[in-house]
Amino acid sequence: MEYIYSAMVLYSAGKSITEDGVTAILKAAGVEVDAAKVKALIASLEGVDIKEAISSAAVAAAPAAAPAAPAAGGAPAAAPAAAAKKEEPEEEAVSEEVAAAGLSALFG
Repeated sequence: MEYIYSAMVLYSAGKSITEDGVTAILKAAGVEVDAAKVKALIASLEGVDIKEAISSAAVAAAPAAAPAAPAAGGAPAAAPAAAAKKEEPEEEAVSEEVAAAGLSALFG
């Protein structure tokens, strides 16, 4: 995650997202830098319009909170209602002892 954050810091500062820039930010943050991860990040961002990606991600997140709009193409109006009625599987109740045992496994 910190590799992506470093690219976002460079983008928001108006700088080019380069291996040197990402490495410098990660080192300044005290992260042990993996050169292969930096190269993979830079390669994956090649040709990506970050501004467009951010705006499309913000737009994609907004409909999740809004009610479903009717589908184009003459889909029946009952379809969104049927989709809304799908029941989510209930989560199992977990006792405090089991939860604490699971947390202790994370911290050794």
